[in-house]
Amino acid sequence: MTSQSFLQMNTIFISILIESLPFVLLGVLVSGIIQMFVTEEMISKILPKNRFLAVLVATVMGALFPACECGIVPISRRLMAKGVPLHAAISFMLTGPIINPIVLFSTYIAFGNSWRMVFYRGGLSFVVSLIVGLIISYQFKTSQLRESASHDHHHHGSGIKGKIKGTIQHTIDEFFSVGKFLIIGALIAAAMQTYVKTSTLTSIGHGPFSSHLVMMGLGYVLSICSEADAFVASSFQSTFSISSIVAFLVFGAMFDIKNTLMMLQAFKPKFILYLFIYVAVFVFLGSMVIAQFS
Repeated sequence: MTSQSFLQMNTIFISILIESLPFVLLGVLVSGIIQMFVTEEMISKILPKNRFLAVLVATVMGALFPACECGIVPISRRLMAKGVPLHAAISFMLTGPIINPIVLFSTYIAFGNSWRMVFYRGGLSFVVSLIVGLIISYQFKTSQLRESASHDHHHHGSGIKGKIKGTIQHTIDEFFSVGKFLIIGALIAAAMQTYVKTSTLTSIGHGPFSSHLVMMGLGYVLSICSEADAFVASSFQSTFSISSIVAFLVFGAMFDIKNTLMMLQAFKPKFILYLFIYVAVFVFLGSMVIAQFS
């Protein structure tokens, strides 16, 4: 390992961390607030019993949370611990990092004030989330949370002071729990970016099918927060088609190295594998459909 490439890896690692940390902090804070202030009764009132409507409502709810793909994992896990069904929590987790206003606005700006990219990115993520949520609702009848992730150990007073104290306690616990996976994920992503050259990937990806697969792979490996990935994606415009860039923007925000590790801490590995396959298949098919129009 040359000192030059080690320095490069170190720089990438730090930049991934700096970019992700504010959103992870926001995610664990929201998770703590949900734990202390949101009751099971509130959630059962908001979420319809009908599985299709539950998935639809949860998918739209993602728009209200300005969290990135790492920050959304603790929120989704906490919602499930409060009684949100798996299919609804997953739909929320998939669209949250994409259809929130901050991400859509950054996409609009990055592509030179283009509504088309906002529409393609938001639309594809919405459709993929709906389909995957519905498949999961039929396939998995139990929560799929790991044992350690589904139990809460803190009991605090019911007064406002107790709840605020509880929120802070949960936020700190969750941050250290999630933080180590963020660091490991950022380190792996930095190593991949340093030693797997982007040019190698781009040289493979020039067929109509392979370009979509390569861009999805790149989205996974680069592990850029969804608030910033559009600026990186726009730099590929001269090399890749619009539809393969959409595949990069949607798949990378639903699955990357960092959030895979976080999901593995929260959910059973077999479930994550199924989720990964479904998301990959439907993002790929959806981007191929976009290719016919763009």
